[in-house]
Amino acid sequence: MTAESSRITARDEVRADARRNRERLLVAARAVFAEHGIDAPMATVARRAEVGVATLYRHFPTRDTLVRAAFAQQMETCARALTEALAAPDPWQGFQQLVETVCALQREERGFPAAFLAAFPDTASGHAQSRRRAERDFTALVRRAQASGALRADFHPSDLAVALVAHCGLVTALPDDAAASRRLVAYLLQSFRTGTAGEPLPPPAALTLRSLPIATATPQGQRLPRG
Repeated sequence: MTAESSRITARDEVRADARRNRERLLVAARAVFAEHGIDAPMATVARRAEVGVATLYRHFPTRDTLVRAAFAQQMETCARALTEALAAPDPWQGFQQLVETVCALQREERGFPAAFLAAFPDTASGHAQSRRRAERDFTALVRRAQASGALRADFHPSDLAVALVAHCGLVTALPDDAAASRRLVAYLLQSFRTGTAGEPLPPPAALTLRSLPIATATPQGQRLPRG
């Protein structure tokens, strides 16, 4: 093997190692954000990935870049769902599928709800531009659905944010209860639609008031057991 080919092989190994580290960091970030929220210490992500903090910052200089990279696939799915909703022949079907898709992502990827709802810095001009485009497209979808008579005339685009915050709270408190999630989404969609109070809902969740995940915190921050 020549010296030149040895140098090329070494560079390829370094690049491959960097790609592996990046992927390990993204996997670790999703796990840590799911457990501790997107404000979890960056050092915790590095430890979970079994790399140094310097390696993390070399790949992701800021928390914002790490969060967006960790959930880039989910964000792309949301963007594609909005595009497909606008193109749907039936505006209500497009609206419904969009809401169901975003809520399914919230349910399936535990760290995603907070990432989706987080307000990224205004200095991230590329993200701000994407957000403005998404808001404009969603407003257009709302107007189409209202013009068709299917969506309530008094629905406001901000109502979707309220719905997603409510669903975020549910999936955070009950991450394994898909039935509760689906039923809430069905309730929300019925409340948005004109004249659908009689439509059947999905089966109820296996949940009672006593089984709600509510605990009392002591002054030291410890949670007291219920019952």
